[in-house]
Amino acid sequence: MFVGVYERQLDERGRVALPPSFRSTIGEQCYLTYGEDGCVRMMSVDVFQAEAQDMIDKVRTGEISRAKQRVFASSVVMAGIDKQGRILVDQRLRSHAGVELHTPVTVLGALDRIEIWEPGRYEQQEAIGLEEMNQ
Repeated sequence: MFVGVYERQLDERGRVALPPSFRSTIGEQCYLTYGEDGCVRMMSVDVFQAEAQDMIDKVRTGEISRAKQRVFASSVVMAGIDKQGRILVDQRLRSHAGVELHTPVTVLGALDRIEIWEPGRYEQQEAIGLEEMNQ
């Protein structure tokens, strides 16, 4: 499980250092893709394979479209974590999330995945979630 929120910064190559607790849980390889609400979503190999199979099954039953499956599959990048605990965030994924080189990012645990956010976008999502929790 991934929990907590951390402030980090993208370096000149588009890498971000993961918190030590995330590194030990995610494994040596992981998958990054477009995340909901405009973030980058990072998943372990096991979680990605389960979600990909679920998507394949839903396309077969007509629950979701092949177009959605295509966009998801074409956005996926397999990544490794280097010795310093950094992961490279692909340019297309950075654009989707509105993050640029040499800028702060918010890295958070969302239980079964890690999310990388532009800090302003995350603040908006956090406010929405807090409002829902208070109802």
